[in-house]
Amino acid sequence: MVTRRRTDGARPAVAEGAPEAVEAAGGEAAGGEAAEPGSGPLASVLRPVRAGNGFEETLEQVLQLLRLGLVPPGDRLPAERELAQHLGVSRVTLREVLKVLQDQGMVESRRGRYGGTFVLPRAATADGSDELRRRVAAVDVEDTLRFREVLEAGAAGLCAGGLPADGADRLRAALEATQGARLEDYRRQDTLLHLTLAELSGSRSLAARYASVRATLNELLDCIPLLVRNLEHSQQQHAAVVGAVLDRDPEKARAMMREHCAGTAALLRGFLA
Repeated sequence: MVTRRRTDGARPAVAEGAPEAVEAAGGEAAGGEAAEPGSGPLASVLRPVRAGNGFEETLEQVLQLLRLGLVPPGDRLPAERELAQHLGVSRVTLREVLKVLQDQGMVESRRGRYGGTFVLPRAATADGSDELRRRVAAVDVEDTLRFREVLEAGAAGLCAGGLPADGADRLRAALEATQGARLEDYRRQDTLLHLTLAELSGSRSLAARYASVRATLNELLDCIPLLVRNLEHSQQQHAAVVGAVLDRDPEKARAMMREHCAGTAALLRGFLA
């Protein structure tokens, strides 16, 4: 079950869980004519995203495009069709990413003959990046992300190998709590779900190490915005991990958890670029 959260603080409504369809080619581009995807500066920066974390990895790469200054403030981003071709994603996904960047004050959409998506001058604290960089200076981010993935995937695999008597009920309850969480409480419930998996792994050392790593991770996550599209995707992955654990499928549980961790890593790298 996936939830869509409302900005008025009400309990989220159920969102569709079906895979998105690639938009028909007849849709309107974001401005300008589409260029060939195999040449130019975009080809050296953008790459097709991997299956599983399309939104997060698309956001990461477009943020990198902006941070590198390949499209300076005041200039227009390439057409949606061109960007989508470079990234290998649907224009639906791309538009969701552009909407996030617009909400963060990084781009704006303009209508008309000379419209499109334009890069805005970068504000010093528009997305908490100053505080994020201060916190990043105190930790090895890549090491933290890798260690987190190893611990999480290991815990998921161990849980799938066998749970204690009340383990299944605890896991279902933790998953349900994330699904019904208000936006402002989501990260806490998300943390509790992952801590539950670590505790149910049967390894006290793993659980203790994970608690430490998660505290460091949350310090970084608290500096970036909560994105509804990402949270919905995370909920799908949470459900898949828990489902694999309850089905006693260690290989699938580890694979789904690695995919989930990769999505979080992509978001952080995007905002850190």
